[in-house]
Amino acid sequence: MRANGRGGAVVSRGTVEVSGRPGAEACPVMEVLGHVAGKWSIGILVAAGRGPVRFTELERAVTGISRRVLTLNLRRLERDGLLDRTVYPTVPPRVEYSLTPLADGLHVTLGVLVDWAERHGAAIAAARADHDASAARAAVRRP
Repeated sequence: MRANGRGGAVVSRGTVEVSGRPGAEACPVMEVLGHVAGKWSIGILVAAGRGPVRFTELERAVTGISRRVLTLNLRRLERDGLLDRTVYPTVPPRVEYSLTPLADGLHVTLGVLVDWAERHGAAIAAARADHDASAARAAVRRP
């Protein structure tokens, strides 16, 4: 493990030390972040943070997710203690998902992350295009 020069740490061989805690392995941290920051988890948690939400509402809110992948992610987030699943005894059955108290603080953090992404998305896309153009020019110059 080595410092990245910005007060953080660089992952090496599957483990990372948490900045400020020398020698402390952060594998549990990486596992939690892997679940919370997964491809679909952020969208699900942000949507559920607006209040109780039904499966079809989540399906519409999380663009591109399949029913199966949504189901698997909902089960995982419920298992992790981040979502509550409430089944109402109606015909047909009504199921709602909502954030648990554990996930409430996370929702605030995710909101900040989403706001940042919305503010800087265009700049990131421009930087990516510049980088790709530079790489293409460099590839053309190689013998």
